[in-house]
Amino acid sequence: MISKETAPEAWATLMYELEDAQEHLTSLISKMNSDTEYDEVNLRIDLGHVFSHLNRAWNRRDASGDTDKENWQRDSQFPTDLEPT
Repeated sequence: MISKETAPEAWATLMYELEDAQEHLTSLISKMNSDTEYDEVNLRIDLGHVFSHLNRAWNRRDASGDTDKENWQRDSQFPTDLEPT
């Protein structure tokens, strides 16, 4: 896994993905608690956004280089090497 010391730019990107996922998850929870019109369509969109950040964090955990558009799309997909616990 990348580290702050050996790959500071990649580490900053990893932290961005995790912090943005946290921010959007907090927002999702707030909307669900306050908006009586919040429905499955909204949940699908909002969770999809959170998952994209988490997926990129996991899929790029070892990457230290820049990400092009093709890799960005690939890295946004659900991991194939991570089992739910």
